[in-house]
Amino acid sequence: MEPGLRHRLAEKMAGDITISDSPGQALKKWRASFDISQGQLSDCLGVSPSVISDYESGRRRSPGTAIVGKIVACILSIDEERGGEYIRKFSTMLHIAVGEDVIYDLHDYTTPISLEQFANITEAEVIVGSSVLQIYGYTIIDSIKAILTFSANEFNRIYGWSTERALIFSGVTNGKSPMIAITVTPFKPRCVVLHGIVSEQVHPMVFKLAEKDHVTVMCTTVPLDDIIERLRNEEW
Repeated sequence: MEPGLRHRLAEKMAGDITISDSPGQALKKWRASFDISQGQLSDCLGVSPSVISDYESGRRRSPGTAIVGKIVACILSIDEERGGEYIRKFSTMLHIAVGEDVIYDLHDYTTPISLEQFANITEAEVIVGSSVLQIYGYTIIDSIKAILTFSANEFNRIYGWSTERALIFSGVTNGKSPMIAITVTPFKPRCVVLHGIVSEQVHPMVFKLAEKDHVTVMCTTVPLDDIIERLRNEEW
C-alpha cells in the first residue's frame, strides 16, 4: 500500500476512535473489522490483553491521541504482515465515491446494535443463522446493478467501514445471486437481508452458502422507502 493511502487510512481510524462518544466501542469495531484478537493487539503494543479489554469495555479511561495512534499503527502493521488484505479493502473507501444508483443508503454505527433489533425495525424474518449477534452498520443495495456493474474490488464498497454489518439487497427473485457474489469475494457480512421475497421463495442454495460463510440471512417485504426512513430515523 502506498504511504499516502496508509497515512490517510490511519488518520480516518484514529479520528473515528478519538471523536467517538464511545471510544472503546470504536476501537473494538476497528480491531474486529481487521479480524485481530485482543491478544494479538496487546502483543503488538506490549501490554496485557486485559488492557485492551478494559479500553473496549470502558472500564479504563479512554486512551489519549498518542495511545490511539499506537493502537492504529499496530492494527495496520498486523494486517500488513498478513498480506494487507483489509488495508486494501478499506483504502478503496478513501477515494471511491458511493454510487447512488447502486447503493441506496449506507450507514456506520459508532456502537454496535443487535441483529434482533435490526430485524424488528425492518420486520425481517430470520431464515438461517443467529440473530444473537451485533452489527456496526448497514448498506441498502440494488442487487442487480451491483452484480452487473461492480468488479470484485468495487463490490467491497458495499461494506463501508466495517464488514460487521447488514447488507439489504433489493430486487432479488430468490436470493441466489447476491449470496454467490458474497461467496466469491474475500469479505463476508454479518447479515444479508433479502428484500421483496418471503422465505418460501428463497433458493435452497442460499441456505447452503449462508451456513458455509456463517452469514445470517433474513427476508422482509416492507417497502424499501419505509425501511430507509425507519433506519435513518431510529435512535440506536
